[in-house]
Amino acid sequence: MRPGELSLEALELLGRRWEEASSPEEKERLLLAMDALRFVSATGQTYDLEDYRKSLEAQAPPLVVATFDTREAADDWLKASPRPPYHAYVLIAGEYHIVMYIPEMNHRRLISHPVLEFYLADMIREGLPAPVATFKTHEEAQAWIDHQPEPPRQVFITIAGDYYLAVYHHRVNLRAMYPISMAAKSEKNDLAEN
Repeated sequence: MRPGELSLEALELLGRRWEEASSPEEKERLLLAMDALRFVSATGQTYDLEDYRKSLEAQAPPLVVATFDTREAADDWLKASPRPPYHAYVLIAGEYHIVMYIPEMNHRRLISHPVLEFYLADMIREGLPAPVATFKTHEEAQAWIDHQPEPPRQVFITIAGDYYLAVYHHRVNLRAMYPISMAAKSEKNDLAEN
């Protein structure tokens, strides 16, 4: 199926449901979904939507829209953005942050977010697959990742006996490794809250 065909089919289905809807509230919700699909098409984001759906199907880590080596660089980017991408994820020194933006107040902020820890905890609960490669050092693993002509979106590897998730953040062309032990932070926080 060509890009956009699935969106057109979804619009047709939503349109039929809108015609059958009995309450104004249901009609409004369906109209919102239709408008969202039209917005994606009108702003040239059809391929981005398809990439997003593929990443969901592959159960890939949450998408990021930008990556920065330092907090200062991330803050500079946020200040310079005319309309920051509200609720999008960015990486700062390899850690997930969420973009917060209140246009009425021009309030902009990057907040550390445990989305990756939650993601890894879910992966552990579902059962980790066998690693695709084993390395003695981080340097060996990074060299392997860096030399993949087409890096896998996500695979598990071990480094010195510890599990890692090797990820290719395709939107920002970043290859990264995340220790599975990060999930322990999420579990620890859950226990502390209960």
